[in-house]
Amino acid sequence: MLEVQNLRKSYGHNVAVDGVNFLVPDGQIGVLLGPNGAGKSTIIKSIAGLLRYQGIIRIQGIPARRVEAKKLFGYVPEIPAMFEALTVREHIEYIRRAYGSDITDEEVEEMLTAFEMDDKQDKLGNELSKGMMQKVSICCALAVKPKVILLDEPMVGLDPAAIRKLKEVVLRLRDQGVTVLISTHMLEMVEELWDIMFVMKKGNIIGSYTRKDAQGKDLDELFFEMTGGED
Repeated sequence: MLEVQNLRKSYGHNVAVDGVNFLVPDGQIGVLLGPNGAGKSTIIKSIAGLLRYQGIIRIQGIPARRVEAKKLFGYVPEIPAMFEALTVREHIEYIRRAYGSDITDEEVEEMLTAFEMDDKQDKLGNELSKGMMQKVSICCALAVKPKVILLDEPMVGLDPAAIRKLKEVVLRLRDQGVTVLISTHMLEMVEELWDIMFVMKKGNIIGSYTRKDAQGKDLDELFFEMTGGED
């Protein structure tokens, strides 16, 4: 479960997020949507522990700032960052040791094969394309075996095969009881994935729907109803 209560963040006199509240239960996929400048990135970075903020964020009921919570949390940033002198496989090994993950070598091999990175395990971070870095970032987040995973624009830079595989992985995580939150502006990419959606505008969540409440409406239809057609 991912819980956000009264989250506030300002940059000087500019209020980026103004008292945001939402919850994504275990075994559900939440999508965070909103026009540019709505505050999505601030929320994502706050949850990931990259910003100071006011309010409460809990991961599986544990305050997000605590180490116990961080060990249950996987994060795929919008812009992947690699260690230039580590290979693909060493990135995953680094995460496995840092988090004390029980992921096996066989599971790592299966994951790399699924994302067509098994033949690129010895490539260094500075030798990877944007799409390859994104795949490594996804594999590192999955290597944690998280209970809560946050994906920020995860499909940007991926080829069609990798997008399809990522969707399969996200659905499998949901079936395993993992909490998933995806922040994206690519509505069509998450149309078949979401269970609950949150729409942001000017630092606030202006509405949310569960798939059941949506009564068959498409995600983009719901989004543009709430935002008044704003891109």
